[in-house]
Amino acid sequence: MSDRICVGAIAGAFGVRGEVRLKSFTAMPEDIAAYGALSTEDGARSFDVALTRPVTGGLGARLSGVETREQAEALKGTTLWALRAALPALPDDEFYHADLIGLEVYDPGGKLLGRVRAIYDHGAGDILEIAATPPLLLPFTREIVPTVDLGAGRIIADPPGSDE
Repeated sequence: MSDRICVGAIAGAFGVRGEVRLKSFTAMPEDIAAYGALSTEDGARSFDVALTRPVTGGLGARLSGVETREQAEALKGTTLWALRAALPALPDDEFYHADLIGLEVYDPGGKLLGRVRAIYDHGAGDILEIAATPPLLLPFTREIVPTVDLGAGRIIADPPGSDE
C-alpha cells in the first residue's frame, strides 16, 4: 500500500487572483482541506489548501504559493495527494480505491479472473474494472465481491452468470 492517497485534482483557475477549482475525491468534498499539506503526484510541490466557496463542478480554493490566475491555470490537471497517515481509518468493510487497484481477482473456485484496473462511481455504487479478456465490470457489492484480502493482495468475486 502506498504511503500517499490521491484526494483530488485541480480542475483549473477560478477568478483572477490565483484561486483554483478543486475536484475532491473524498467522501465529504470539504474534507480535502483537512488532511494537511497536499503534494503533487511526484512530490515536487506541496500546497496548504484553504477552501473559499462551493463552485460549479467542485470547490474554490486558495493554494499556498499560487498568487495569479496564470499560476493557477498552469496547475490544471494536477492531482493532489495526502499522506495516508493523515486520512481517517476505515471500517473493515470500506477501502480506499488506491488499495484495490492492482489486486488480483479470483472466482470462488480459485480461477484467476484478472486484476483490478480501475474503480468507477457513477452514483449508484462502485464498479470494479477487471483487466481480463474481455474486460470485466463488476458491481462492488458484498454479494458479488464477498472477500477483499488486502494482506494477501487478492479479491474473491462471484460474477453474475458464473454459476452456469
